[in-house]
Amino acid sequence: MLKFKTIRGVYDVLPGETEKWQYIEKTARKVFDDYGFSEIKIPVMEKSELFTRSIGETTDIVEKEMYSFPDRKGEMLSLRPEGTASVVRSYVEHKMYAQGGLTKLFYMGPMFRYERPQKGRRRQFYQIGVEALGLSGAAIDAEVVSMLFTFFGQLGLEGLVLNINSIGCRDCRPVYREVLLDYLKDKVERLCDNCLNRYEKNPLRVIDCKSGGCRELTADAPSILDHLCKVCSDDFEQVKAYFNMIGLDYNVNSRMVRGLDYYTKTAFEITSENLGAQDAVAAGGRYDLLVEEIGGPPTPAVGFALGMERLSLLMVDEDLSLKRCPDLYIAVMGQEAHNIAFRLAHELRIHGIKTEFDHENKSLKAQMRKANNTGVNFVLILGEDEVKSGRAVLRDMSVHDQEEIAWEGILFEMKSRMGG
Repeated sequence: MLKFKTIRGVYDVLPGETEKWQYIEKTARKVFDDYGFSEIKIPVMEKSELFTRSIGETTDIVEKEMYSFPDRKGEMLSLRPEGTASVVRSYVEHKMYAQGGLTKLFYMGPMFRYERPQKGRRRQFYQIGVEALGLSGAAIDAEVVSMLFTFFGQLGLEGLVLNINSIGCRDCRPVYREVLLDYLKDKVERLCDNCLNRYEKNPLRVIDCKSGGCRELTADAPSILDHLCKVCSDDFEQVKAYFNMIGLDYNVNSRMVRGLDYYTKTAFEITSENLGAQDAVAAGGRYDLLVEEIGGPPTPAVGFALGMERLSLLMVDEDLSLKRCPDLYIAVMGQEAHNIAFRLAHELRIHGIKTEFDHENKSLKAQMRKANNTGVNFVLILGEDEVKSGRAVLRDMSVHDQEEIAWEGILFEMKSRMGG
């Protein structure tokens, strides 16, 4: 009987899947570096107040989903439910704004939310996020989104849809809020339970509700795009112009709002037709008030986060380039050959050549079968006779050819064959 199992909603990422994640992370680091972004490592725990102040006390995350607990001194701490608040806290705490200009950061790691586990959504989940702080204007918004699509393109993903909207600023959003409240006042009793709670506190979330009943009730809701101030309206038009300039297709979705209170102006979401109901792969937008809210100077900012689990679901499992494959497999027969293989493998690995060999004293046939299953290109066959003669058989598995070489020269031989 199994004594211990993972906690509901968390899971192990096993070999076979981890290689896919490593490939995603490696690609992200390369693309983000090409765009001038630097990696930041943020803590898993923060003071709970950081999230209640930045995300918003009326959001589902703060009201229902945060893992919060008191430490021994009674201070409330929370496992991070998202990354932006922590990045901004670090930006303010370390006075990164003092450098002036644009600060470009990205992060990777686990987040925690207490919600119903389902496909692509867990209680411990992993995100890759990007934040660009210190620059206003549509150009940086468009650049951040275009970088995201460059990243997806590098992964070979297709069938992605970019949805964009503007959710206004602190000047025009209150006006729209009153218009929306007036529209909803005679529909309140027919809203779902979640929207009943949101109605007074955050009515914009009502028009973003995924409930079929609420969507039908709000089908004719006034559009926020008709109530933007001139600054927000002009900014949104410029964002679209930049997308048109680089040929990036988009849908304007005036019902889309972000679930976190800190967003302003540009909001976007990337969805995939291959994920079913939970179709969002990445989402983000501009948050020009958050740095100041956390205690820094007024600082415009824009960013996004994407879910590793959902992104991994979109990756092609059969792609052999994602699987770990050794460069050389040493098939050994006898203890002396094993000892030599141990020394040779150490030397080869030091020089960056991925090497495997058998520790279990299996038959040559079993070792060759294992080598073939790994997809390795080269096998060095080393037995008692080869130990005595100083020469071993090097088999090229890709062309089914073999030759004898001095096994002490395997490092030079592998470097030569691998173009090193």
